Amino acid sequence: MGILTYQGNRFYLDGKPYTVRSGAMHYFRIPRAYWLDRLVKLKECGFNTVETYTCWNLHEPKEGEFDFSGNLDIEAYIRTAADVGLNVILRPGPYICAEWEFGGLPAWLLTYEKMDIRCNDRLFLSKVRRYFRALSERVRPYLAVNGGNMIMLQIENEYGSYGDDRAYLRAIAEIYKEIGMDCLFFTSDGAGKSFQTGSLEEYLCTANFGSNPKAKLGFMHEFRPDQPLMCGEYWCGWFDHWFEKHHIRPTEEIVSDIRDFMEMNASFNLYMFHGGTNFGFTNGANYGDQFEPSVTSYDYNAPLSEAGDRTEAYYLIRDTIGQYGGALPPLTAKDSKKAAYGKLTLPQQAALFDNLENLSSPVASPTPKYMEDLGQAFGYTLYRSTVNGPRDDWQLHIDTVHDRAQIFLDGAPRAVFERWNPAGQALADIRLPLSDGESVRLDILVENMGRVNYGHKLWDRKGIHGVRFHLQQHFGWEMYPLPMTDLSSLQFKELNMESAITHPTFLRGILQIAASPKDTFLRLDGFTKGFVTVNGINIGRYFNPAGPQKTLYVPAPFLRQGKNEIIVFESDRTVSNQIEFLNRPDLGEA
Repeated sequence: MGILTYQGNRFYLDGKPYTVRSGAMHYFRIPRAYWLDRLVKLKECGFNTVETYTCWNLHEPKEGEFDFSGNLDIEAYIRTAADVGLNVILRPGPYICAEWEFGGLPAWLLTYEKMDIRCNDRLFLSKVRRYFRALSERVRPYLAVNGGNMIMLQIENEYGSYGDDRAYLRAIAEIYKEIGMDCLFFTSDGAGKSFQTGSLEEYLCTANFGSNPKAKLGFMHEFRPDQPLMCGEYWCGWFDHWFEKHHIRPTEEIVSDIRDFMEMNASFNLYMFHGGTNFGFTNGANYGDQFEPSVTSYDYNAPLSEAGDRTEAYYLIRDTIGQYGGALPPLTAKDSKKAAYGKLTLPQQAALFDNLENLSSPVASPTPKYMEDLGQAFGYTLYRSTVNGPRDDWQLHIDTVHDRAQIFLDGAPRAVFERWNPAGQALADIRLPLSDGESVRLDILVENMGRVNYGHKLWDRKGIHGVRFHLQQHFGWEMYPLPMTDLSSLQFKELNMESAITHPTFLRGILQIAASPKDTFLRLDGFTKGFVTVNGINIGRYFNPAGPQKTLYVPAPFLRQGKNEIIVFESDRTVSNQIEFLNRPDLGEA
């Protein structure tokens, strides 16, 4: 579709002056059946390019085993963009941030204790090279030099905010060259001093920001006066953490900034044009003063909502681009139909402790092992041990909890430890004064709430370490990895909901849909914490009353006409076995 180059302060596509108007949409956050719809809406808004990261952790979930199928078929996504008439900016990382689990890095890297990530470490780069080779085999045919629509390729991601190893950045670029990724290379960093350490003189530099384009691009022009002005990420919104308010930004601010870009004839990438969803356990976390896991929705206040609906911002941005960028394609794509399927009773239950052997095989160890050492990336792990008497009246301590631990004694819930709330440790109440011959079964259910995706705490191993009574270490454990990827072996029985359920339990029901399925939104009033699967697909986590998110998006392609199996895993407590499907989302108060 054209080779992108630049000379002086202008881009050229096959030798003709060109301005990049790009929108970010991640294929791995959008149901594949909706890729075409979202890309058409991007094109019809006046954009000429789509930008996407690639997610190493899903493409290589186990070391040396690659997956580019289904919703991870990056080739099909690029082809669909070409069919729509869109160019592609690819950002493979290897680190992508993106509020994505571990910033897109695979969890198995954490088993290499002598490895240093995101620097010129030979071992780390050997893993990156293998991944990039597998990726390049799929995407190389779509490079512009090969007649395709991929016009730009990013080196790492916002590296100046993390480190200053420019030899590492050059090593990434050299890997691209080794594997035949002949494209226009660029870096992107916050518009400030991070330019100095995150960019390379020989490659295009772009700036990331969320306001005041004239000032930020002016700073960039001072730094690189001989390059085109381009915003690598223009943040039109923001993401949500649990316990926060939902982020909403005035549309007028966004439109004003887009107008500035157009008046300056500056290129930009709107992040996000369509955010989508952190399905399953793929959300990341931040760590500033404390651990802050992100919610399931990645709506991001984008011009296309989480469900792909055009917002007010969409139409105003389109009008603004049309005023400066010429004729626009007609609006043909339709917003999806929504359905309120109403309330659904979940009449069956399967207690977690009764189904451990159905879900997992225990691993024995003297000490509790981290999830990564058990070959586990996502989900929960149950740590089980027997504490024998005689034992003094000593307090139970756990030196490391990443991220949320529920403590049970002989199956009864006793306390919850949350990494983000160290002042609320209830472990001080757990003491086990045992006489000779007495024993207690100690269960600790630990949930990975999302590995840190930004900053200096990326090395974020999950699970627990150092269980002790006062100063005495406790040894002798069985660990049950619970990634929750396959729940088909659960043994359900009828549920008599006479009182609250206070132990980890799966609840199941059947949603009957008479006609073609429509998008819907699931609300779980009365439930506390857990996740939901729809026909075996994990649609994400809920957390009440933490909020802000109150509903989970259920795309129509995940449903089927007829019977639909709904399974809710409630880890804490529920006073209800009834859920409700609505025709509108509730992402919380702003």
